[in-house]
Amino acid sequence: MKSISVKSNAEIKKMRTAGKLVAEVLDMIENYILHDITTEELNEICHNYIIQKQKSIPACLGYNGYPKSICTSVNDVVCHGIPNIKQKLKEGDIINIDVAIIHNGYYSDTSKMFILGSPSILSKRLCHVAKESLYLALHLIKPNLPLYKIGQEIEKYVKKQNFSVVREYCGHGIGKNFHEDPQILHCDNQDQGIILKPGMTFTIEPMINAGSNQVRCMKDGWTVKTKDRSLSAQYEHTILVTKNGCEILTLQEKENISAVLYN
Repeated sequence: MKSISVKSNAEIKKMRTAGKLVAEVLDMIENYILHDITTEELNEICHNYIIQKQKSIPACLGYNGYPKSICTSVNDVVCHGIPNIKQKLKEGDIINIDVAIIHNGYYSDTSKMFILGSPSILSKRLCHVAKESLYLALHLIKPNLPLYKIGQEIEKYVKKQNFSVVREYCGHGIGKNFHEDPQILHCDNQDQGIILKPGMTFTIEPMINAGSNQVRCMKDGWTVKTKDRSLSAQYEHTILVTKNGCEILTLQEKENISAVLYN
């Protein structure tokens, strides 16, 4: 059995602060998601905000050699898209911005989709299903829930929408470390015998493809794209398992969901 960290009240307090700060980065950057802005400019804005205003550390920068402070995954990029001065956003693009910070020694991690201008019906629906798949999982979380149920229910919902779930990348425990046990799979998977307990903190971050769930990693060693070049969307929250359900530590300002869920 894997050793899964259960956070103390003092640790939870620090993680709430880190979660609030990382959510504020996504709230802040929304006003800058405009036609012709480059993904590198978005990276610089987020980097400066995290360092200067929040007095925090961009967790992605330098992590296993990753060269930027955020991930910017546009259209058929599933995850880990590297900001680039040559990549300008254009009408109809969908972009996932993934931000993680370290504050007072604790990590927090979140992402969301942004749509430029008037989206296609497919783009809009894909982003909606990706968000709903995350929210569906959040409404499941409670003590004594077998961990495998999260992925099982996400994939069941996504398949009904005629989309697919990426299997190679998953959510993860988080706290003093960026990535801790357990791994949170977003697809139907084998029961590993892990049962949720109050005080566990982890991310849920389903990656949903409009076409096949197959992906390919590009030559830069980071950027992951859909193999069939179909669109991909992802939403992510860091959550805390509570005595009665869960608490969303990275809730953003305009989200239509309660921060504390009683499940």
